Amino acid sequence: MLTILGFAMIATFLVLIMMKKMSPIAALVLIPALFCVFVGQGAHLGDYVIEGVGTLAPTAAMLMFAIVYFGVMIDVGLFDPIVRGILRFCKADPMRVVVGTALLAAIVSLDGDGSTTFMITVAAMYPLYKRLKMSLVVMTGVAATANGVMNTLPWGGPTARAATALKLDAADIFVPMIPALAVGLLFVFVLAYVLGRRERKRLGVLTLDEVLETDSETVSETVLVKAGGGGSEQREAVIGGTGDAPGAPEKEEGEEDEEDEEDARHQGLDPNRATLRPKLYWFNAGLTVALLTAMIMEWLPIPVLFLLGAALALTVNFPKVADQKARIAAHADNVLNVTGMVFAAAVFTGVLTGTGMVKHMADWLVGAVPEGMGPHMAIVTGVLSLPLTYFMSNDGFYFGVLPVLAEAGAAHGVSPLEIARASLVGQALHMSSPLVPAVYVLVGMAKVEFGDHTRFTVKWAALTSLVVLGAGVLFGII
Repeated sequence: MLTILGFAMIATFLVLIMMKKMSPIAALVLIPALFCVFVGQGAHLGDYVIEGVGTLAPTAAMLMFAIVYFGVMIDVGLFDPIVRGILRFCKADPMRVVVGTALLAAIVSLDGDGSTTFMITVAAMYPLYKRLKMSLVVMTGVAATANGVMNTLPWGGPTARAATALKLDAADIFVPMIPALAVGLLFVFVLAYVLGRRERKRLGVLTLDEVLETDSETVSETVLVKAGGGGSEQREAVIGGTGDAPGAPEKEEGEEDEEDEEDARHQGLDPNRATLRPKLYWFNAGLTVALLTAMIMEWLPIPVLFLLGAALALTVNFPKVADQKARIAAHADNVLNVTGMVFAAAVFTGVLTGTGMVKHMADWLVGAVPEGMGPHMAIVTGVLSLPLTYFMSNDGFYFGVLPVLAEAGAAHGVSPLEIARASLVGQALHMSSPLVPAVYVLVGMAKVEFGDHTRFTVKWAALTSLVVLGAGVLFGII
């Protein structure tokens, strides 16, 4: 019964948010509360929620100070050189823009933190998508999928969890998986190319003849070339730096003001912004390297590291208290949205775990594996990792389900190392799970509905995971 109710709760949640009948934060709170009553454990709802909040509180604290820290780093220009290189490659070609999004997300994902990746990627690419009237769910989908593949880095979390749960060396798990993960990342770039071609077909072939003008300039001229039929070309000058596509309908005054306000919130990479600190560039770079090193070496808990890093970054870059308050206020919207969503997700995970639904669901899935599939438990683990890491936290999957799968595999002579490697396959899909706090940073900054992001991304992310699994089997890794 708990198994059926668990799947029903998850299905109800996904259907309601994808149909936009409820906001994610309301659905994360109200649906599990209702199902908790259904299973006859309503009296324990408070205990489950408090336990869930206690479990996710460090994550919320980490995200809060990570958003402030990397927000400040974006403000002061630490990532501008990388972004400029990506934007030069992108120009104003929708295909290049989407491929550039995947490339930027993959590069920034090397730090192992999804929230950082999404903050930098959206801050850099959002104005370009808006200017070219490109689909924002393409941006969020490509960024999330690229980050999901890169999330398997040993310091990203899943690999370390698998190693801990099965008492293995993280390097023994990750290093042999590199060829399969490389194929997965290559597939993400191919996917970005295909989606970019689709956007190019929808919008027309655009090229930027001049350097990308910033929205801070009052008058600028960007020449856009739109290919017409029969090889003819139509040139159209766009005055004022709005970057509207040729032939776009004129906007009403109120609508234009609203879009200007929207763009103003995404001016983190304006090369003329007042918050730039070029003289402190190497200090900020050194501080970030030291912070990431401390994270990898686990010198202190990650929330503590980001708390100290944010305080130091604010103090050195903005010595005046008023400036520090202004920077915190500038990022308060993202902080509130994300931490609020984390604590709402605590209700969902608390009820799933506390009522025993998640355990019954996992046991049912493992028990449903036919006896004849025993010798192929590594492949079974890879396939199961897709739904399980989507509907469960990484902690729940790696510490609760993976040992059971490894034990079942060992009974048929399958190495725990193969099981551990296969367990990484589902991470491309996991990064778009409603239980992953970082995804709310992504959709929140991009102003995309979570339901729209889910509907667009899940199929491509699942396909990417299956490509990684196929490559692993082909190379003999799994």
